[in-house]
Amino acid sequence: MKKGLVFLIFLVLAVVIVAGGTFYIVDERQQVVITQFGKPVGEPISEPGLHIKVPFVQTANYFDKRFLAWDGSPNQIPTKDKRFIWVDTYARWRIADPLLFFQRLRDERGAQSRLDDILDGETRNVVAKHDLIELVRSSNPPELLKKVETPFLSAGEPLEPIKDGRSKLANEVLTAASKRVKDLGIELLDFKFKRINYVEAVRKEVYARMISERKRIAEQYRSEGLGEAARIKGEKERMLKNISSDAYRKAQEIKGRADQKAAEIYAKAYAKDLEFYKFLRTMDLYKKALDSNTRLIITTDGELFKYLKNAHSKVDRR
Repeated sequence: MKKGLVFLIFLVLAVVIVAGGTFYIVDERQQVVITQFGKPVGEPISEPGLHIKVPFVQTANYFDKRFLAWDGSPNQIPTKDKRFIWVDTYARWRIADPLLFFQRLRDERGAQSRLDDILDGETRNVVAKHDLIELVRSSNPPELLKKVETPFLSAGEPLEPIKDGRSKLANEVLTAASKRVKDLGIELLDFKFKRINYVEAVRKEVYARMISERKRIAEQYRSEGLGEAARIKGEKERMLKNISSDAYRKAQEIKGRADQKAAEIYAKAYAKDLEFYKFLRTMDLYKKALDSNTRLIITTDGELFKYLKNAHSKVDRR
């Protein structure tokens, strides 16, 4: 009884092991190359589902069907105009022919190593054939090619136009590298320049030149601002003088008309009662000339004595 149970257990285990080595699953993200004793047999399998192979003899080698990333290491590369720069790149690729890929590269680690050699080499070739300005810009903006003043360019210094541009150079690298990876079972989908910068030795000099240029432009703006402020101040002073002059002229005109009116009133008063007018004028003179500390010496035939004498006589009669 015990021997039969043990045999049954061993039989079940053997079936499970054989079945596990016979069936394999391919999902939507994968493609498989079957090898027998290390050599590929049959066509690559890219359809998802349950598949069968010979157990213990054949092996299923899985490869990714999705887009894969390649991230290059920053390299120091000289441009055509002898500018040493750091160039950082990246690319997207996929396994287009899994059988050829397996035969040439075996796995993704080998593919990454070959892509490093191919993409870095083609990047170096393309960069060395072009000036730095071609790597910095992708187009010729019309507003920056005119002789105008901008926050980054002083008047009369337009940007130098480019011939190819950054995007076209990236396409050159992609085209050249695609031809070299075709026999590796790889398809390059995209290539871009991720970052471009000067090497440290040149960067400080460039930054110093940029700072000096910005200071020069700032000083030019300050000078123009001071000139404009002086012009506005002079215009203000001129306007104030014009306003003051006009106001003084109008005030004098008003005073002249007032004096004229007063003279007319005085003339009419003279005509009506000349004696009364003389009296009022004399009283005004008293008010201005006499106070409690004033001593007055007058003659008997003067105007002041005459009015004082008349006033005294009137008081005595009362």
